[in-house]
Amino acid sequence: MTPRIDGLQYANWSERIFRQMREAGMDAVHVTITYHETFRETVQVIERWNRYFERHGDLIMQGFTADCVARARDSGRTAIFFGSQNPSCIEDDIGLVEVLYRLGLRFMQLSYNNQSLLASGCYEDEDTCLTRMGRAVVAEMNRLGLVVDMSHSGERSTRAAIEHSSRPIAITHANLSSWHPALRNKSDDLLRLLGQSGGMLGLSLYPHHLRGGGACTLEDFCQMAARAAELMGADHIGIGSDLCQDQPDSVVEWMRTGRWTKAVDYGEGSASAPGFPPMPGWFQDNRDFPGLAGGLRQAGFSEAEVAGIMGGNWLRFFASSFGPAAPAWLP
Repeated sequence: MTPRIDGLQYANWSERIFRQMREAGMDAVHVTITYHETFRETVQVIERWNRYFERHGDLIMQGFTADCVARARDSGRTAIFFGSQNPSCIEDDIGLVEVLYRLGLRFMQLSYNNQSLLASGCYEDEDTCLTRMGRAVVAEMNRLGLVVDMSHSGERSTRAAIEHSSRPIAITHANLSSWHPALRNKSDDLLRLLGQSGGMLGLSLYPHHLRGGGACTLEDFCQMAARAAELMGADHIGIGSDLCQDQPDSVVEWMRTGRWTKAVDYGEGSASAPGFPPMPGWFQDNRDFPGLAGGLRQAGFSEAEVAGIMGGNWLRFFASSFGPAAPAWLP
C-alpha cells in the first residue's frame, strides 16, 4: 500500500483536523511545533501534544522512527513527527539539541527568514553562510539523526549545509524559483545539488510559493513537480504542503515578526493583505491530499513515481535519517 506522507503542516490542531487526516488516509505528517519559542516554551508545546496523543489516541500517535509510519497505518492512525522552523528552541546551548531529539524533535530549520545563531535566512540582504555554531550544530544533528531543514534559509547557507552535513538534508516546503520567484523558493542549481546529495524537497502548496497564488491550477503545480524531478530525480521529491488550516491571521504576525522587531513584518505577504492567503480550491485540507496523485499522473509521472512523491520517498528518507547513523563497521 502506498504511504501518504505530508512533509510539513502548521495547522491549528483539533479533533476535526485529526479526523480529516484519517479520512484522507494520511500515514504520517511532519508538524511544526515551534517557531520563535524558547526551550521552555517549546516543552510546553510538547506537553500540549502529549494531551492530544492522550485524548485522540485512536486517531494519532507520536512518530520517532520510520517504523512508526507502518505502526500508525496498521492501527488506523496518523504518525505525527515534530519539527521546528527556527533554532530558537535550542537558544544558545548545543546540549539542548539532544534533549529535544529525545523529546521527539526530528526536523529543525537552521534559520527562519532572518539571520540566526546558525545560518542566514532568505530575507537577509547578505547571506553570511553557516556560522561556527551552525557547523557544530549540524554535526550534532547528524550524530543524533535530527534532520537539517533549510526551507527558510538563504541560498548560500543552504548550499553550505548540504556540503557540510554528513547526512542528506531536507527542504521540507518550497518550490522552484525558476517557476515562481518567491524569496523562499530555491534555484535550479541548488536543487540539483540537493538531489545529487541524496536530499529531499517537499513541494509547497502555500499560495505565496505558487505561481498565481491561490489561483494556481493543479496542472501548473504538477508540471512544476515534473521540472523538479528533471532537476533532482523523482526519488528526491515529495509533498510538504505547508498547510496552515484554521489558523487565525494573527498567527502570521507571530510567524514573521516573532520577537525580533516591534514593527509588523509582512514578509511574504503585503501591507494590504497581511494575513493568510486563500488556498487553491483543489487543496483546502488533508482530504484533498489523495487528489494530488491524479494531477501527477497527468503530468507524466509513472505509478511508481507517483507512489514515491505521495509518501514513499519521505518514508525512505525517514528510514535513513531518523536516529544515529550505523557504525562504519556494520555491513
